[in-house]
Amino acid sequence: MCTHGTSGTFGCVTEMPIESIRDVRAHLAEVVERADRDDQPTVITRRGKEVAAIVSIDVLRKYQQWEEREINRIIDERMANRSAGVPIEDVMRETLARGE
Repeated sequence: MCTHGTSGTFGCVTEMPIESIRDVRAHLAEVVERADRDDQPTVITRRGKEVAAIVSIDVLRKYQQWEEREINRIIDERMANRSAGVPIEDVMRETLARGE
């Protein structure tokens, strides 16, 4: 059960600070330190729309490793079911859709 955020693909997702680009510019060092030291990402908005996030390098690397494993899993799955070939573009589109 998730008690401090919302449930998502990777388990319990804690609430993250959401700040405008303008606000982040004013205290970028603090936002980066929060991501690095406290492992707390910050969502960045532009004109009210979420456009980016500042996360620790560890979080980024874990995501990249997960993404690579997921792509390889789908490729392996498709190779095992060699029915009517599936273009790599479809595999990538499916992978990206699952990550949302």
